Amino acid sequence: MSKPVNVTSADFENRVLQSPQPVVVDFWAAWCGPCRMMAPVLDNLAADLDGQVAFAKLNVDENPGLAQRYGVSGIPTLVVFANGAEAGRIVGLMPKEHILHNLQALLPEATVEAAAQLAQ
Repeated sequence: MSKPVNVTSADFENRVLQSPQPVVVDFWAAWCGPCRMMAPVLDNLAADLDGQVAFAKLNVDENPGLAQRYGVSGIPTLVVFANGAEAGRIVGLMPKEHILHNLQALLPEATVEAAAQLAQ
């Protein structure tokens, strides 16, 4: 079972921007209640979409430069990367079904089909 991996400024380029599959990066902080509430949802999505979409967590307090670089001003913010570029973002605490719906609009066709099947 796959879980989100922690990324930092040191390995962001390699793990996210150079990833062969789409990556959903959770910009979060330990003090953020909604971030902590979203963590199990993202764990569940990472397991469901294993092999199709990678999930990563980036602590904004420990990596403020990346949060600034991507214009993250509120957390939790999920930034979706595909082919090394931002494909979209999802801001705020949401249930799994809403995150899947948003991912369907942002990710490649094959991934969208898999996500749609999971949402049923």
